[in-house]
Amino acid sequence: MRQLIISLVLVLLPVAGRAECDPGNGKQVFDNKCGICHLVDVSAGHGVGPNLHGVVDRPIGKADGFGYSAALAASQAVWTREALSEFLKAPQKAIPGTAMPFQGLKSESERQRLVCYLLSLR
Repeated sequence: MRQLIISLVLVLLPVAGRAECDPGNGKQVFDNKCGICHLVDVSAGHGVGPNLHGVVDRPIGKADGFGYSAALAASQAVWTREALSEFLKAPQKAIPGTAMPFQGLKSESERQRLVCYLLSLR
């Protein structure tokens, strides 16, 4: 019986997590904190920062047509949800030498909502 309960929790946990992800809430965070420099329309090109449409699971520092800092361009990592959250928390700490002047989102809730929104842009 215990194994059955554990199995059910493991199966249902990802579904419960997805139900809490509301891109609309994250769009508000994006508009207030990121939209001044970043665009998200797939056909918009880049702004001051790279276009973030499709950023989740994109190789870090590799969006075509954008001139990244040496620190980001040298990265061999991918923008996973976790990597995005860590970067958004403290960009200069996560990737020293990044040209992004943003000081970071200290609120985990805001970071989760923002990553949820970015996930919806595929």
